[in-house]
Amino acid sequence: MKKLIFLLLLQFLSVLTFAQYSLKGIVNSNGEALAGSSVIILNTYNGQSTNSDGKFEFRNLKQGEYKLRISFIGYEEKTIQVNLNKNVELDINLESSVIFTDEVLIEGTRAKDKTPVAYTNISGDKIANQNMGQDIPYLLSLTPSFVATSDAGAGVGYTNFRIRGTDMNRINVTVNGIPLNDAESHGTWFVDLPDMASSLENVQVQRGVGTSSNGAAAFGATINLQTNTIKKDAYAEYKTAAGSFNTFKNTVIAGTGLFNKKFTVNARLSKVSSNGFIDRSSSDLKSFFISAGYFSENTVLKANISSGFEETYQAWSGIPSVRLNNDNEGMLRYGEHWLYTQDQTSEMINSKSRTYNYYTYSNQVDHYQQDHYQLHFSHRFNAWLNLIAALHYTYGRGYYENYKEDEDFADYRMPYPVVGSETIESTDLVNRKWLDNDFYGMTFSMNYQKNKNDLTIGGGWNTYDGRHFGKIIWAKYYGEADIDHNWYDGNGIKKDFNLYSKYNYQLTEKLNLFADLQFRYINYEITGIDDDLRDIAQTHTFNFFNPKFGVFIKPASNQEAYLSYARGNREPNRSNYVDAAPGTNPPVHESLNDFEAGYNFRSNSFSAGVNLYYMNYKNQLILTGEIN
Repeated sequence: MKKLIFLLLLQFLSVLTFAQYSLKGIVNSNGEALAGSSVIILNTYNGQSTNSDGKFEFRNLKQGEYKLRISFIGYEEKTIQVNLNKNVELDINLESSVIFTDEVLIEGTRAKDKTPVAYTNISGDKIANQNMGQDIPYLLSLTPSFVATSDAGAGVGYTNFRIRGTDMNRINVTVNGIPLNDAESHGTWFVDLPDMASSLENVQVQRGVGTSSNGAAAFGATINLQTNTIKKDAYAEYKTAAGSFNTFKNTVIAGTGLFNKKFTVNARLSKVSSNGFIDRSSSDLKSFFISAGYFSENTVLKANISSGFEETYQAWSGIPSVRLNNDNEGMLRYGEHWLYTQDQTSEMINSKSRTYNYYTYSNQVDHYQQDHYQLHFSHRFNAWLNLIAALHYTYGRGYYENYKEDEDFADYRMPYPVVGSETIESTDLVNRKWLDNDFYGMTFSMNYQKNKNDLTIGGGWNTYDGRHFGKIIWAKYYGEADIDHNWYDGNGIKKDFNLYSKYNYQLTEKLNLFADLQFRYINYEITGIDDDLRDIAQTHTFNFFNPKFGVFIKPASNQEAYLSYARGNREPNRSNYVDAAPGTNPPVHESLNDFEAGYNFRSNSFSAGVNLYYMNYKNQLILTGEIN
């Protein structure tokens, strides 16, 4: 019996062995090899890039019908059907595109298939299938090491995210290579651009320091967003979605397609609203996106204009453990110890334990609008060399409104009112904390890819000018103070310049070497007084050198491995400086040494990957647990 089983097993293995074939070929254009072309077997996990000779090879494929999709920037994409019943070798010729497409806009900041970093690409189709109006962090939450949270509890409105446990203030985010992070706080609030997901072509999430990018330091990850690329045919769509907590999303999208063989216009209009899971955590979000492009054989000129408005009821405070655990005696102690007023204590006791919201004032809202203007220019000198440059301007303005009880007039630089012989020292009031800011600059990259060489030289220059001020819009007792009394005013001006060079060299058919060097200069000046009336004037200058090195190994057509080292440096953000205790040493910049190793395996029906990392921080600015 054992011999029979053994013979049957040998026969089965021999059938498997003789039923597997190789599919290889060369991708060229009029006899010129196209190194780095993308070759994908559709409906499988199998895909690779051509080597320096334009060659590719898939091994151990079963007999059957396969569809290959071959693409290279600047050339017409081609799909080929192959009937594999023997070893097949293909000679694939790509025709130069009649127009130069805009996929190159993000080339300088993206990790490529042989870049030795941990990254995940998410297609626009996949994003569209998941897009029910929730914020972008929720649409990315299934990527490795990604955790998204929502203030309102429904993913609509203010969301926060972490990658590898690193908070969003340390995650670099760009749109078409242009920085999206707030230059002072380093944070990214996608609520300012609601339903941006409906205008995305694809997203790349790099984990760790990653490759050099524009804008904030990538201390935990980089998120690179690309908006819609050219669509050659006219189209129009209306999409609607509805969900729990009276959540609704309505989106209208339309485009002209390519007319006169050179021009295209695309537009989107969106509205998202939700009551939220948490009490009084409503969101009212509106946005539009317009893109107009000129395309010729070697040049792209593209203008993007987008704007987002958000008004969200504040749900920023957590739920006290005594409310969460239905500890009635503990909740009563909040009032007994003057942590809450009696009305606030009563509100907490009578609320539901998992939806309690501290704020009850009817207009306790965050109200903000942000407008983005981008002008992109791309030019292809030949098949191997292209230039990308962009100008950008962002204008943001808005406030969050707060109701305050029993506030001291002196804390708001307001004179004490005198009624008869009595001096009134405190009052209930409503204040608005305003932020009015301008962010502008330019980015560029020169990209060369031929044979064994893949070189990018790029950088950017950006300036941020932000005004922080507070106004009293109502008070029970005003006294001699003016309506809209201004109690604090300060400015933050930040200039950021960076220059980087990335080089990937294919040493052998299976081995690639990678180097990435970045220099970054920052000048940050703060003036004026803060909301606690302290003088916060200060100036800080930084010069950072961020080197990155790695090796990429391809032992087989369906296997990849890499090793890398990267160093990142990050300047403190505004709150690190203005919240520092007076008389203490100011915070210093953080440094990170990031060591990465990874392995990926792909077959027709299965893919798997493992990534090991060690991130060693120096002078890391961490939360102390104290209330600032």
